[in-house]
Amino acid sequence: MTTVDIGVSAGVGTSPRRPDGTLKVKGEFAFSSDLWADDMLWGATLRSPYPHARIRGIDLTAALALPGVFAVLTHEDVPGAKRYGLEIVDQPVLAMDEVRYEGEPVAIVAADHPETARRAAARIVVDYEQLPPVTDPERGELLRRVPVRTGDPAATADVVVAGEYTVGMQDQAFLGPESGLAVPAEDGGVDLYIATQWLHVDQKQVAGCLALPPEKVRLSLAGVGGAFGAREDLSMQVHASMLALHTGKPVKMVYGREESFYGHVHRHPATLRYEHGATRDGKLVYVKARIVLDGGAYASSSTAVAANAATLGIGPYEVPNVDMDASVYYSNNPPCGAMRGFGAVQACFAYESQMDKLALALGLDPVQLRIRNAMTTGSRMPTGQIVEGPAPVAPLLERVRSVPPPPAGSGDLRELPGGVSNTTHGEGVVRGVGYAIGIKNVGFSEGFDDFSTARVRLEVIGGEAAVLVHTAAAEVGQGLVTVQAQIARTELGVERVTIATADTTVGSAGSSSASRQTYVTGGAVRAACQAVRATLLARVGGAGIVGGKVVSATGAVLADVLEVIGDDPVEETVEWRHRPTYPLDPETGQGNAHVQYAFAAHRATVDVDVELGLVRVVEIVTAQDVGKAVNPLAVEGQIHGGTAQGLGLALMEEIQVVDGVVRNPSFTDYLIPTILDMPPMKVDVLELADPHSPYGLRGVGEPPTISSTPAIVAAVRAATGKALTRVPIRPEHIVG
Repeated sequence: MTTVDIGVSAGVGTSPRRPDGTLKVKGEFAFSSDLWADDMLWGATLRSPYPHARIRGIDLTAALALPGVFAVLTHEDVPGAKRYGLEIVDQPVLAMDEVRYEGEPVAIVAADHPETARRAAARIVVDYEQLPPVTDPERGELLRRVPVRTGDPAATADVVVAGEYTVGMQDQAFLGPESGLAVPAEDGGVDLYIATQWLHVDQKQVAGCLALPPEKVRLSLAGVGGAFGAREDLSMQVHASMLALHTGKPVKMVYGREESFYGHVHRHPATLRYEHGATRDGKLVYVKARIVLDGGAYASSSTAVAANAATLGIGPYEVPNVDMDASVYYSNNPPCGAMRGFGAVQACFAYESQMDKLALALGLDPVQLRIRNAMTTGSRMPTGQIVEGPAPVAPLLERVRSVPPPPAGSGDLRELPGGVSNTTHGEGVVRGVGYAIGIKNVGFSEGFDDFSTARVRLEVIGGEAAVLVHTAAAEVGQGLVTVQAQIARTELGVERVTIATADTTVGSAGSSSASRQTYVTGGAVRAACQAVRATLLARVGGAGIVGGKVVSATGAVLADVLEVIGDDPVEETVEWRHRPTYPLDPETGQGNAHVQYAFAAHRATVDVDVELGLVRVVEIVTAQDVGKAVNPLAVEGQIHGGTAQGLGLALMEEIQVVDGVVRNPSFTDYLIPTILDMPPMKVDVLELADPHSPYGLRGVGEPPTISSTPAIVAAVRAATGKALTRVPIRPEHIVG
């Protein structure tokens, strides 16, 4: 358990110290890779070296003969369902007759030492017949097509601009690789300690594959070293559990960095073809778009990503006529699924590039063009859904534009692109400024039963009131543990709050994704606290709690809270849902598919060495409406972190896949921004309350990633005059 012992003042709207913060800074926090058990075995996975091949046979003899090896298992040893899946059950636990991507698991090993397990896996002989891989998604099998149609399909415009844009495959690049510990239980079940984003969906899939009832597959959240979507899908959960049940011993599995690249999904690469039509004074008339997403070998959450790309694909603008299609296909490339921004990232790069192109064609200021077409409260989305909450698109743009520009460089080489390595003295350096704004849905959509469960207990411990909050919500680094405690303090006025370890002994909290946990689990904790308060007050007919006293409607003190609780703790469990969403019409894409919309704007200033193709981001200014900053410091941290990932996609991050083979599965060759790449940031937080959400809050985590990429690209485009239709930008795109 994580004990939070800070004053009652550390409630909603404050920034109390994170209970895990000091431990993480000092390197003392226990992550899932630190798990240990007596008599523990180590697991290892044999993965396919080919993106597409038929398996003609597997010989385990040499692996089983190695001293220290306890088990070598294949698909024939899976006791239950042979396949699993987040939305579509299509992914084999272990490959059967065919492998469909490089790195697909084929066999698993348990041994008394990790090196022995790896050596045994290397001894397994697989007879592969290589098959030609399908690497062009449009030549693959269609997984889902989402159309959005509104208005006149034959609408015409005075000025028309068109473009084709490409987004590369981005990795979540979390710092803690996949890891977990499976412990066989006396009742024939298994206790699994795992770094994940969604305990209950893991439990359901693992139980099915093990042919066990869910109550015999008990999951507890282990320390998570980042997620960003990649831990929504299973990695070694079933594998470790199979080995533990087969050997009767605890089994630990930890992926190395290279294996991690093969062991989780990535952001969908995309090709996006857009056409925008406008009047001569800059009012949008129509948008036509075709988005093609590469889903890779298995479905994961691709169907939902396609829906987001389609429904959010014209941006936060009022457009009367829309003809949109977003399609996702299977291929023999690595599987793709959830990553921060979830379909909206790819679309935003395209539609914001189009807005800049349209501004140039019209001779208008790019910010003014955006403001002229900005949606507001009451605007109608292309799906027909009315935006009921605040939609401060124009104010966000005006705020980032109004910030004074950064000063010119001081002449210090370290301030120049490539200057740290002395590759430039500034001869070819040009400054550019770019803007972008994005829109993102919050929470699960299209009629999904999106809820969270919270159990709250109020009792007397050591002569003081104490609260225990228990949910299954995954703390993946975003600060959810802190937020739950803040809400409990606010609602119950109790200083001492403990957050129980997230596990499957309490009802589901859904996934720590879609910017939803503070909204949905926060809502559940708030509702459970309110139920506890109501039960407590009912014991003495009270109307409220003030200063640790139960008072009547007139303010008269009726009893001390501690006396009312006594030896009879108050405990309530609440399953809390936000307002419902609805499926999209499969022919027109019409429907109230989303529960909430969030908005963020960015202004980027860059220096570009146009002779060497090097870019340095000088400054980023961002403004975002968060509804209510439950924890202001955490909000700012989310905005900084999301912007860093957007910068990575703009300038450096891409998994290089050639003929289905990953060429750069390491942090040596897959580049992510470091502190030296991140510029000073100016963050402007708006708090325009959403009328439907707890405290008026709005999901925060994803919007910064969405608009930061196109803003940076726009700035480089302004400096170079190059079209720059692909991210990440490479030096040859600037110089060539």
